[in-house]
Amino acid sequence: MSHMQRAVELAYEIMGSTSPNPAVGAVLVKDGVEVGSGATQPPGRSHAEIIALNQASDQARGATLYTTLEPCCTWGRTPPCTQAIIAAGITEVHFAVIDPNPNVSGNGRDELEAAGIRVVVEEADGARELYEAFAKHIQTGAPFVTVKYAMTLDGKIATHTGDSKWVTGAEARKYVQAMRRACDAILVGVNTALTDDPYLTARDDVGTPFERQPLRVVLDSVCSTPLKSVMLGQPGATLIATTEAAPDARALALEQAGAEVVVLPSGQDRRVDLIALMEHLGSRGVVNLLVEGGGSVHGTFFDAGLVDKVYAFVAPQIVGGETSLSPVEGSGVEMMADSWNLTGTRTEHIGLDWLIIGYPRKKSYVPEFLDINVEELE
Repeated sequence: MSHMQRAVELAYEIMGSTSPNPAVGAVLVKDGVEVGSGATQPPGRSHAEIIALNQASDQARGATLYTTLEPCCTWGRTPPCTQAIIAAGITEVHFAVIDPNPNVSGNGRDELEAAGIRVVVEEADGARELYEAFAKHIQTGAPFVTVKYAMTLDGKIATHTGDSKWVTGAEARKYVQAMRRACDAILVGVNTALTDDPYLTARDDVGTPFERQPLRVVLDSVCSTPLKSVMLGQPGATLIATTEAAPDARALALEQAGAEVVVLPSGQDRRVDLIALMEHLGSRGVVNLLVEGGGSVHGTFFDAGLVDKVYAFVAPQIVGGETSLSPVEGSGVEMMADSWNLTGTRTEHIGLDWLIIGYPRKKSYVPEFLDINVEELE
């Protein structure tokens, strides 16, 4: 494994714990030997580079730093990493991704080079994916939206009776727990809350909830979420996104049951306006939003053009049924030429199931935050 790839692994290990800051991994190498390593700590605590420098101590002088993201050069809750790197006597810095933050992008590199440090852009597998959500949030203020669903080989997420436990195997469900742990918020529709009564928590292999939990978000235009919903008693916070059509008494009852209720504008369909919700979530630091709703919720996100990424689990089973539920409903498109096409697609075999990952795009749409060209910086 290369030193940069090791840094990438360190970053993935702490995904979700650093938000709204990006997860960064760093490795210090001297004479071919690793002398320090680190990963970004929660907000207000040390960045990955500082941890690696402190670990290396005097051995940092003359060493090479491998870091997944361009070192920061601005003051925030912590001092700039570039100053610490220069002061430590680092002679060479390799980073995998230019920082998408406009206040840093390229400036960290320039500051290091001005101090006589050789800077190398070194791409690594999985590095850009680490920062796709951070890039969108820092540039637009909105969260990066991932839609996740599990379906059978004939495209059903439940039988005609509504039974959906379980479409996929244990290995796939374990994978989803890792996805939950890495996100800032999980969103479902009120129908999921009513039908499945889900926990919506991130749990370890034995089912114990982690200390840090993503925000649970329920789309509920009239506050019909049951007051005894199991999610309201789980660690972490639950946000009920509703509209002015919700009775005040129901909103108050949900608040008394432990939920936070936010009233947002409604669209023409009298449901919660998703654009307004994205603005609200983004303003409170939600960088990575995982949508785990049913076909109706997924369809409204696609209809609004808000889906940035798709994780589709496909189980090798067939259930049939004209009224069995499908993963994406909504208005849909009229012509196949107008369909959403997945780009950057990859597949993984997880247990008995298949996972398809990709970015839904239409021919005219290429988001800037996914076009960070490191080659032009070399």
